[in-house]
Amino acid sequence: MDTAPVGVGAQPRFLNGVVVGETGLTARALLDRLLAIEREDGRERPGPGAPRTLDLDLILYGNDRIAEPGLVVPHPRFHERLFVLEPLAELEPDWIDPVSGMAVSALLQQARQRPS
Repeated sequence: MDTAPVGVGAQPRFLNGVVVGETGLTARALLDRLLAIEREDGRERPGPGAPRTLDLDLILYGNDRIAEPGLVVPHPRFHERLFVLEPLAELEPDWIDPVSGMAVSALLQQARQRPS
């Protein structure tokens, strides 16, 4: 899904996608692997909202709720972001957000009704 940047100022458009799968990794180990992939691809992190060549986020991890330094799952803003909800709803419309108790399809409908 090709989208305009959200909350990061003037930057090029983003290509967004969602992957759903299973892993034997813990949430922390999975996040560490995602960050390693970003680094291997040349991503630098000079500061929040800086332009990026690749941005891999851990949005959900089963039904877990995790709040640790550097790791919050579910992602605290995923329920507001159409670029996450639209592709996720194509794959898992009935997945329940462990925070709100709402299905992804309902979160998507709610997000579409918010003023831009």
